[in-house]
Amino acid sequence: MSTATRPLPLAGALRLGRPSDIWFKPALSVVAAVAPPNLILLALGRLDLAMYTMAGSLCALYGHNRPYPARARTLARVILGMVAGLAVALTAAALTGNAVVLVTVGALMAAVQKVLCDATRVGPPGNVVLTFISSASLFAPGTLGQVPGHVALALAAGAWAWLVGMAPGLLRPHGPERRATAHALNATAAYADTRGTGAGHAKARAGAAAAVQAAWQSLLATGARTDRTRRALEHLVVRAEVALAAPADADPALLRGWARALRGTGRVPRVSGADDELLGVDAELAAPHRPSWRRLGPLAPLAARTALGCALAGYASLALGVGRPYWALVTAASLYQANVTLTWSRGVQRVVGNLLGVLVFAAVVPLAHLHPAALVLCCLAFNFGAEALIGRNYWLGSVCVTPMALLITEFARTQDAGQLITERVVDTLVGALVGFGTAVVVTNRRAGDGIEHALTAVERAREQAARVLAEPRPAPRALEAARRALAATLAELRATTDAASGEWWQRALPQERVVLAEQSGHRTLAATVRRQGPHTWDGTRTTEDARP
Repeated sequence: MSTATRPLPLAGALRLGRPSDIWFKPALSVVAAVAPPNLILLALGRLDLAMYTMAGSLCALYGHNRPYPARARTLARVILGMVAGLAVALTAAALTGNAVVLVTVGALMAAVQKVLCDATRVGPPGNVVLTFISSASLFAPGTLGQVPGHVALALAAGAWAWLVGMAPGLLRPHGPERRATAHALNATAAYADTRGTGAGHAKARAGAAAAVQAAWQSLLATGARTDRTRRALEHLVVRAEVALAAPADADPALLRGWARALRGTGRVPRVSGADDELLGVDAELAAPHRPSWRRLGPLAPLAARTALGCALAGYASLALGVGRPYWALVTAASLYQANVTLTWSRGVQRVVGNLLGVLVFAAVVPLAHLHPAALVLCCLAFNFGAEALIGRNYWLGSVCVTPMALLITEFARTQDAGQLITERVVDTLVGALVGFGTAVVVTNRRAGDGIEHALTAVERAREQAARVLAEPRPAPRALEAARRALAATLAELRATTDAASGEWWQRALPQERVVLAEQSGHRTLAATVRRQGPHTWDGTRTTEDARP
């Protein structure tokens, strides 16, 4: 039995959410990363080179939710990926002026960037910034001899962006882990409010499970390195996990109190408990990690969508006589999400944001044309606005991204604003229509297979936990490791099911099996908590050795 289509939301796609807790950090970081290179080029009278420094500077957008040791690695990889994409694009542009060939190269690069970003889970803004830079560079005039110098500019700006991204760690070295832990505590408090049976408990449980898993991923991302602060945070996440497994016994007010205490740079609360609680964490750190390349297989349909959709969007733009087909290509690349329904929502957001953005550009461009300094300052303002607003909804951030992208084209030379606006509107509509149409046609029947694999993983983890529970005196390490493994597989099952539920043209999903697996899995989780003995929900203390 096949499921043909799913409802496509419209108003919901434009609904504004709450701003991120750290909305100002990526906004300030990108301004700090972009401003010095641009101002230096302005002083030298070489704003025509700003596109290459922007390639490196925009890397400062990445990694803000990662602990600083992991952020250092992520930023370095993003910078290398950005520079590599720029080098390939500039080389291709120097070797041929055939627009069809360049669009094809851009589409293939967009697919590679999409798959690598998803496989490595690099996080927002994902592949979009990489594709924007590489696609625009494909149509930048230049020679082979200029490529090394332009790439060097991007690498130098990327090094500065790395320093900007790492600088907050000097003042708050455990900030990302503290935020992730606080989010897990607040989410489990919301689930505890339902006592596990009240209205909306299933949605609250899924949100809490995802938040707890994200907190563990944040804490474990630093590897085997440990200190008293991180150990204290791990104990708090264990408390969140316990509340998730036994919501009726949890104290929501106390969970929220711990979360509030993690704000700022104050000492981390210490909860009563033994280090036996963290044996499962130690076991997980010691276990071999699944390499990122193992995730490439399931992403093949998404890669095909991206390559074909971007290529067709670029070809359609060329057929319409638009001088910048990479705008249509980038629009298509920005749409592709985990499933067709989410892709539709992103398409609606992209179109609305871009159309409003060109109106903002029309209002601002007279000011930007007054002086090159005004142009640089306008771009910086839009950089800040884009990152400050995009967390509330993608379309709101696009209102600033669109004029910023249009102003960047003015760095080399002043252009006709009316033509820029017309071409951007046409390319937006073409990219969105062709991109979404390709997502509908290129099916992803592997989505259902992902649920089957996740169900199998949950069942194995549940059976292992049940075997440990059946022992007369289970070893604390084995019991805690089994609980951690089961909690992780349940979170993965819910994420996989949510992603597959928005996909079209696939067989009916095993929703009943998923519900039963989640119910039995959470019952087993609760049993492991009870077997571990009573957990104290009060009597916290603050210790001098748990500093931020």
